[in-house]
Amino acid sequence: MRRVEQMRLRPGMTVGDLAEEMRRAGVIGAGRVGRAVEIVSEMFSDPGYTTFITLSGPLVPGGLRRIMTDLIRDGRVDAVVTNGANVVHDLVEAMGAVHMVGATEADDADLWRRGINRAYDIFIESGVFADLERYVGGILDGIPEEDRVGVPIHGLLREVGLRVGDEDSILLNAARRGVPIFSPGLLDSMLGIPLWMYSKRSRLRIDPLRDFDLFSEMVYDAERAGAIILGGGTPKHHVLYMNTLREGVDAAVQISSARADDGSLSGAPLREAVSWGKVKGERTSTIFGDVTIVFPLIVAAALERIGPSGEG
Repeated sequence: MRRVEQMRLRPGMTVGDLAEEMRRAGVIGAGRVGRAVEIVSEMFSDPGYTTFITLSGPLVPGGLRRIMTDLIRDGRVDAVVTNGANVVHDLVEAMGAVHMVGATEADDADLWRRGINRAYDIFIESGVFADLERYVGGILDGIPEEDRVGVPIHGLLREVGLRVGDEDSILLNAARRGVPIFSPGLLDSMLGIPLWMYSKRSRLRIDPLRDFDLFSEMVYDAERAGAIILGGGTPKHHVLYMNTLREGVDAAVQISSARADDGSLSGAPLREAVSWGKVKGERTSTIFGDVTIVFPLIVAAALERIGPSGEG
């Protein structure tokens, strides 16, 4: 055992300096953040890692869109596993609509009358989703019919991404970089009904089982597998479940605001995943906190740590 080092703050500290103070303290949330910076730095700088990042919750409307895009552009992640909502909101931004800062104490009945939907304090005009249906329909019309039949979800999202005109789009940048976006729950989003309705007037047949072909190939080919898990739910389970094919990921960081003591997967610490063969060993850090606070801190500190050359 080692002693707990007391953290010190000083004017002009960088985020990397702060993360190092947390690492030296070594305990509670600060210690976990410091350890996470070490692990993420390793994933970002070691070309032997195949790094999967999972997205759950309103992370795009919550302000993390450009961080995700930059990580993809810079080759920091190899695959994205996301809920359908973040795909939806990436497309919302891509077509020129905006997410607005609202108030948690707003009257929801009044918001409904005004045509505003909310996710906590994120507001969005409800008419945006009718516009989204038309926008996505126009994109699908531009995809050759043979590429819309028997298509895996990641393949459909790639085709859509290639036709998005927003340089900050996660879908666009992932498609350009050859980073697959897996979204096993895509139909459980505001795209589900529009895609179903489109399939009634034009040829569209999605084959989600084909997503396993590419995902399993990436898992088997990985020299080392790493996972950055933001939130929980289906994306978290999907990346860990698929990595049971190689007896678990080699390293993982999880940030979650879910509780661990109710037995939910979303709140389960990564050490629990060892019992399922989803995670190997102890190269993990589980942080209970708000992703929109903790994740930017970790990424900024990791990038500072590895430097412009990408090597720590």
